[in-house]
Amino acid sequence: MRAADIEALVFQGSNDWLGGYVKWLTDLPAQNGYPRSIIFHADAPMTIVEMGPFDAARNFDGSDELYRGVGTWLGVPAFLSVNYTHGYEGRLIADALRHHGHQRIGLVGAGGMAHGFVEAISSRFDNPSALVEATDLVDALKAIKSPEEIELIKAAAALQDEVFSDVIAAMRPGLRDMDIAALAQHAGRIRGSEQGIVLGSSAPLGFRSRFLGSHMQGRTLKAGDHLALLIEINGPGGFYTEIARTIVLGRATNELTDGFAAVKAAQDNVLTKIRPGASCAAIAADHNDYMRTYGMPEEHRLFAHGQGYDLVERPLIRHDETMCLAEGMCLAVHPGFENERMFAVICDNYLVTNEGVSTCLHKTEKRIFETA
Repeated sequence: MRAADIEALVFQGSNDWLGGYVKWLTDLPAQNGYPRSIIFHADAPMTIVEMGPFDAARNFDGSDELYRGVGTWLGVPAFLSVNYTHGYEGRLIADALRHHGHQRIGLVGAGGMAHGFVEAISSRFDNPSALVEATDLVDALKAIKSPEEIELIKAAAALQDEVFSDVIAAMRPGLRDMDIAALAQHAGRIRGSEQGIVLGSSAPLGFRSRFLGSHMQGRTLKAGDHLALLIEINGPGGFYTEIARTIVLGRATNELTDGFAAVKAAQDNVLTKIRPGASCAAIAADHNDYMRTYGMPEEHRLFAHGQGYDLVERPLIRHDETMCLAEGMCLAVHPGFENERMFAVICDNYLVTNEGVSTCLHKTEKRIFETA
């Protein structure tokens, strides 16, 4: 911040899964779409503005047991679903910035903040250069995990292995897709998971099974069906990893088995490219070359990315990513493809080490799981 001549950073988050800046700074996530806004002062404890009564205020010295590192807590009842409240948090943040005498403020993730929030801040500073973009500054730090964070990430992957094992033990005809998802959520929660989602939908063999949410998980499993399951719940401490495998209530078709073998080989190819200093754009280009060479469609969405307090965070292994890989990053690697007859996919987590890529953080076998 000193090098960039920035006196304070402003953050805002509103959800559990992609609001990791808030969790990273305060240990507490934003939840349920309620905005949570933070000023990280260069020379003072943080200021937090979040859901609460009008004019609510509490002063801490930075050592409160719950609000660690926070100097001032302010409440205001603002809702993203209520348009006229969008500037409420921004006005309080602007007042706090002015109270501290800040003249140069970095916005982190401004494009994801409520428009009214940013507008309320900018309207209170006459100097247009007072607000600067500071997202890259923070992303470069947040993407590299500390030894303590890495242990929590490993614990999240181990938790997901146990959850997947519970799912395999429970799979049987007569359950609905949502029953499987609920079982996975429950198995995670009792082991210390705090948040996350479980995606998957069953289908007869010969029809693709896709990653769908709970609103599309009403189908009842029958003998011979298969289910592509993605477990994206976090572990104790709030760090995310994710695992995906295909489960068959019977025997997999040769086409499904071959499809899984193909994406596993694609994952193995990606792993050979992971090392400190590697270009994310170059890895993405190589992956698409590989997919074309072996008769699979190119990836035009996202097949690998950073994870931490966000389900998806930088770096993205994609053509538009400017960040290079560095030691200490955690990556989810999930190549896949689909057609009308199948969805072939695999997903696991890895760390970038000083020697290249770590061993797989998930210990679940890389295969299609066939159950009776």
